[in-house]
Amino acid sequence: MATFDVYNLEKEKVSTIELADSVFAGEVNENLFYEVIKSQLAQRRAGTHAVKNRSLVSGGGKKPYKQKGTGRARQGSNRASQWVGGGKAMGPKPHDYGYQVPRKVRQGALRSALSLRAKEQKLIFVDRFDLGEIKTKRALQVLSKLGLDNALIVDGKENETLAKSVRNLDEFTFLPPEGLNLFDVLRHQALVLTVPTAKAIEARLS
Repeated sequence: MATFDVYNLEKEKVSTIELADSVFAGEVNENLFYEVIKSQLAQRRAGTHAVKNRSLVSGGGKKPYKQKGTGRARQGSNRASQWVGGGKAMGPKPHDYGYQVPRKVRQGALRSALSLRAKEQKLIFVDRFDLGEIKTKRALQVLSKLGLDNALIVDGKENETLAKSVRNLDEFTFLPPEGLNLFDVLRHQALVLTVPTAKAIEARLS
């Protein structure tokens, strides 16, 4: 079991916590990072690109000129793709870019990310994150005391006071443990977990 210090919001050590080595002190596999991040970013693509083909362009119902006798190539519609203003041939169509990597790969990547932050000493545990009021300034003061200027904060979704206090801070993000994901862990410099949240994550990934 890996042992970590637990702090209060004044950055004072209040206790320790033991967590599974497999989740918070395992081997870091960066190949898994690539696979999972690529999948997450692909799922974020809108995929709404589209162009009009000849059936969607207005006009073109009449044959531009007679079939024979003009010396020109025969044409059936001036909305065909070779005409200016015509429909586009074989253009992009809306489609979903998303795909899923296996669940074990996603879990392995998240374990690697947690272990990486622990090795970098960028993983901070607090006993509880109770601000007392919804106030962005108060949240920023607490985070500054913890020595953070960019972090992902994970606590129970019932902690609306924290969620609403942090949402206007560009360098900080609040997530419930159910929403913890690789992309958000890696794009922040540090990770803050409350003790109950750490236990929930351990149970989820063990």
